[in-house]
Amino acid sequence: MLPRVVITGLGAVSPNGIGKEAFCRGVLAGKSGVKRISRFDSSHLLVHIAGEIPEFDELAWVEPRERKHVSRVVPLCLAATSEAVNDSGLDTAAMSVEEKRQIGIVLGTGGGAQEFSEEQYRLWHSGKEKQVSLFCVPSGTMGTIPSEISMRFGFRGYSHVVTAGCTSSTDALGYAYQHIQAGVQPMFVAGGVDSPITEGIVKGYTMIRALTQSWNDQPERASRPFSADRDGFVLAEGSWMFVLEDYEHAKARGARIYAEITGYGATCEAYHRVRMSDSPEEPARAIALAMEEAHVTPEDIQYVSLHGTSTEMNDRVETRALKLAFGDRAYKVPMSGLKSQIGHAQGACGAASVASTLIAMEHAQIPPTINLENPDPNCDLDYVQDIGRKAAIEHAICNCVGFGSKNSALVLKKIA
Repeated sequence: MLPRVVITGLGAVSPNGIGKEAFCRGVLAGKSGVKRISRFDSSHLLVHIAGEIPEFDELAWVEPRERKHVSRVVPLCLAATSEAVNDSGLDTAAMSVEEKRQIGIVLGTGGGAQEFSEEQYRLWHSGKEKQVSLFCVPSGTMGTIPSEISMRFGFRGYSHVVTAGCTSSTDALGYAYQHIQAGVQPMFVAGGVDSPITEGIVKGYTMIRALTQSWNDQPERASRPFSADRDGFVLAEGSWMFVLEDYEHAKARGARIYAEITGYGATCEAYHRVRMSDSPEEPARAIALAMEEAHVTPEDIQYVSLHGTSTEMNDRVETRALKLAFGDRAYKVPMSGLKSQIGHAQGACGAASVASTLIAMEHAQIPPTINLENPDPNCDLDYVQDIGRKAAIEHAICNCVGFGSKNSALVLKKIA
């Protein structure tokens, strides 16, 4: 029998709340974290809004002399990891080297350090070579991000990064879950981080018409999945990190357990580098694979945390995928889209979804999908519109789809 895998720690740095408790309050209240971009002058662009976290203090996590050598994602993930580790009850200062060798890292990110690289090239090409970081090349890669976590906390086990577009952090959690099951290591720090709010990235997404341009004057209303008047997503940043461990290991050390991961499914449509197929078959199959591994049926699921980007095709196809995977049960299961509150945190969005689902399970309250003022007739499921709902949740699904035709889903089970 394979080891059971549980989540014992949670940390969050989110547009609608820094820290687990603030994130929890924001999620349950349906608080929007979308605001006007402050990081650079966006007046010459078509998009002026994002799920930014301007109040986050980077220098609380990275020394001023080191900040120029790392991307913003580094302090973001260090803050979320520190909270997750502390939340799990681990005392890293008291751990031996051998104990730290038993803790691995799997981090999911989409653009990762793309923000850092963009800034370095801007300095280089504007004649400010002396301001370019000595580490402009290595710190501009995604692989250095989990290394920063390892160095800060001394974790010496498996250390990898998953970059698979929007499914990155869902897959990172899935991989950590599978490695614990396989007996590679009893504990992993896993989750996601992204900070894609730069001039170049905004321009790039605008070119392919992925971002909404209709709500610059009303940022809080801009992210509106499943609404008939949606016309694109809102870029967002943040980090959501977790401690995963073997159930027996967690029980032996008296750890608090949020939930158990019981199933993971992933598929690819083999269709297009950006656009998803109009067919719901592969996203539905990822959900079905996760439920099969978890030994549950649609009748066992009490909540689905949706990908819900607020793009016309994504929301419509995801709705159809749930109908294909769940049958008639799809109309009876409460679902909600966290991106309506915080925007699309790219490769970290799956981890954000898992964090909000753990909160929903703990508080027996389903977060609302906000800004759903004019539901799309083609999106006709129960999206828990505008106001949260009390509900006991034993089994939940976190669904994720992404660029490159990727689909991933996790099943979580509440442990009494």
